[in-house]
Amino acid sequence: MRKTLFIAVIVTTAGLGGVVLQTLAEAVLGYTDTPMLPSGKWHVHDPARPRPAVVTPGASFSDGAAAPSDAIVLFNGTDFSKWEGVNGEPKWTIHQDYMQVEPKTGDIHTKEKFGDFQLHLEFAEPAKVEGNSQERGNSGVFLQGIFEMQILDCYNNPTYPDGQCGAVYGQSPPLVNACKKPGQWQTYDIFFQAARWNENHELVRPASVTVLQNGLLLHHQQAILGPTGHKNLAKYTKELPAEGPLELQEHAGNPVRFRNIWIRKIQEEEKP
Repeated sequence: MRKTLFIAVIVTTAGLGGVVLQTLAEAVLGYTDTPMLPSGKWHVHDPARPRPAVVTPGASFSDGAAAPSDAIVLFNGTDFSKWEGVNGEPKWTIHQDYMQVEPKTGDIHTKEKFGDFQLHLEFAEPAKVEGNSQERGNSGVFLQGIFEMQILDCYNNPTYPDGQCGAVYGQSPPLVNACKKPGQWQTYDIFFQAARWNENHELVRPASVTVLQNGLLLHHQQAILGPTGHKNLAKYTKELPAEGPLELQEHAGNPVRFRNIWIRKIQEEEKP
């Protein structure tokens, strides 16, 4: 989601021929000056947090599959009619059957808002590998416009676990690293339950997600601590709207691609 910092370490040694300078640039893979998570074990974006095991996905049954009959098709490869940009029409581009992030054009979001839902989308990281950690193929899917499911090229690209692809950003790493190679199409299937509040505007149930990436389970009914932030502890500070848009992030111009996006509304369970 956010930019990676870089530290340059310069070591000076004296040699027979004079002074020799050696430079080492190392990507910072996390932070320890951030708040502790509720478990009390890890900081937000903690580099020491265990990294999810790498699991090679099989052929995804939903890769390129048509939307179900009751789904709302948000993008079928032809136009942005269901989307808005920072100032009206999205400035991203459409190529063949996919949309692509364009630098300095801002995030895009759906015109329609959603409560509980099942979401399917497909994304591809740039085939040309550039950058490290959070600077490589970074984007995100914001559920209701405020809860981020991270998108990042994490194929042989270490970063802090709660910021890697498939993480509820800044909160919960995925169970496994299910990323395919850069340039290959990948799938997200996300089942989302919105937060619930009582008549006194008190939180009675946080939002939660169940997530599959490329057919592999990343989260199962994972509670979300609150709206996504960077280097701070997510929390609910006020009652949130029952519905919100789906938002796709433009992060530092990383040319991530998206296609075949559809959503199914899930009716709220009956109340006694």
